[in-house]
Amino acid sequence: MRLALDEAELAVRGGDVPVGAVVLSADGTTVLATGHNEREATGDPTAHAEVLAVRRAAAELGQWRLTDCTLVVTLEPCTMCAGAIVQSRVDRLVYGARDEKAGATGSLWDVVRDRRLNHRPEVIGGVLDDECARLLTDFFRDR
Repeated sequence: MRLALDEAELAVRGGDVPVGAVVLSADGTTVLATGHNEREATGDPTAHAEVLAVRRAAAELGQWRLTDCTLVVTLEPCTMCAGAIVQSRVDRLVYGARDEKAGATGSLWDVVRDRRLNHRPEVIGGVLDDECARLLTDFFRDR
């Protein structure tokens, strides 16, 4: 999560909401890819930290299935990102702060655990949640 927090700091420099993500390999120690929000920097509405990290991890592995991989992200994923997590077959999602307004892994919706879908990753929330939430609070306070 500390690496994801470092990524989130990079988002602020580009004028984006500070969300960072890291994809870890099956051994849990090798970083396959990182990402941070780049919507403002790129003008791409899909440039969320999770989507970018998942895309980069797939490119690194040379396949779209991220089986046995862990996605670590500072903020609970939205519906778009939750869908990308399911579609990429990430096995484990670890997130920091809950997102009561748009969270789709337990707060507002629970896309990743919907039994109608063919893949349901393990979800671990609340990791370093105070630090992750503080980064977001400080960002929006300054705005």
